[in-house]
Formats: sequence, C-alpha cells, structure tokens
Amino acid sequence: MDRRLTEHDAAALAQAALAHVRSGQVVGLGSGQAATAFVRALGREVKAGLEVRAVPTSEAVAGLAGRLGIPLVSLDEAPVIDVTLDGADEVDPHLDLIKGYGGALVREKVVAAASRRLVILVGREKLVPVLGSRGQLPVEVVPFAAGFCRRRVAALGCAPVLRSTGPAPVLSDNGNRTLRRPRAGGPRRRGRPRDDPDAAGRRGAPGRTRRMTATARPAARRPILGLDRGPFSSTVAMPDGPG
Repeated sequence: MDRRLTEHDAAALAQAALAHVRSGQVVGLGSGQAATAFVRALGREVKAGLEVRAVPTSEAVAGLAGRLGIPLVSLDEAPVIDVTLDGADEVDPHLDLIKGYGGALVREKVVAAASRRLVILVGREKLVPVLGSRGQLPVEVVPFAAGFCRRRVAALGCAPVLRSTGPAPVLSDNGNRTLRRPRAGGPRRRGRPRDDPDAAGRRGAPGRTRRMTATARPAARRPILGLDRGPFSSTVAMPDGPG
C-alpha cells in the first residue's frame, strides 16, 4: 500500500493545523510538503482577515508566503515566535526527529529554537522504528569547515557524502554545503525508555527537540499532528525555546 502523503492529505493536515494559530501571533513557516500546504492554508486565512506575521525557514517558503500576502518579518523584528508549523523527514517512537532532507537544516532549527511551540505535521510515511531508517542524516557545514567536518564525521565511523548536482555542490540558503551521513542500522541507544516518568520534563542536548509524552504534556499546550487516514492524533514534541 502506498503510504505517501497525498496532496489531499496534506491539505487536510494543514487545515487542522490552523487551529493552533491565533490572530496577532508570530508564526514560523516550515518547509516540505505538509508545511507548504499549511502556508497555502494560512494565506487563505490572511486574505480572509487573519492578522499574523511570519518568519520563513527558507527562501522558497518566503517567496510563496509573499505571493500569498502573508506579512514576513525577521528574527530581529520578532525574536520570539509564538508557534512554528513544520514537517519532518523521520519521526521515531520516542518522538525524536530527523529534519533537513530538503536543505533548510539550519534555518529550520533556528526558527524552532526561537519558538514557544513547535507543531510537526507528518503522514504515516515519516514514522520509522529507528532514526535513519529512510537512509541518511543531513549535516549542514560552512564551506570553510567542509573538509574538517568530513574528516570528523568519517572518524565517527560513517562515510559522509557531499550533496551535489553533477560536479557542483548543492548550497543551502545560507550558502553552506550539506553532508549526508548514513546512519548505522540497529536500535538507537537511549539513556531511558520513553515511559520513564522523568523523561518528559528533561531538557534534551543542545540543538535537539525535547520529547514529551502525551500523558505528561499539559493539555492546553499539546501539539498535534499526524495523519493516520482518519482522525488527527498527537505526535511530535515541543522544542526547548523561550518561555
């Protein structure tokens, strides 16, 4: 059975995600199929009178939002984002993520870190038993450090591959290069199981998304969303970010 998210599914997911947006908020706009569908849905709401300002995670999303009439601001103008709606490339049973297959790694992480809430929109095709199951882990590196980073990643036992189009490296919106580092197979080792009552409130390592179990997460702050060919369900966690 084809598990890929259809355009209809993405649109339905985006429409449900609008429930997390309020007039007057600053909204982070993610990248990818589901996030792009959300931007289109948000554009329709803005045209109908919803007042929001948005921080995009990529130049492509900025262009789309601009064409739809969504007012854009920078992180200097809006240092705290009320809610960011983004996608993910993989989600494991612990609600940890891999993001960045589309090349917007750094900006997505910065926008998420500046957000009070992070809502991840995914279909079942993004759910995996172990992070890395779909193949690779992207790592964005500045050109100056490209060789150094490749050696460091190789020293971890992986063989990093430079993302390229023909002989030319693919550059991110920041002018950086991307290494794709295959993940070794086997279960991902963790310090504590997901049902550990202390795990939900513990802050993750720098640059990681904090995971919170559905039972421990306050209902008023509970993010959605996953699409399971039926009712929308709670899936992914909120990031460590401003109050």
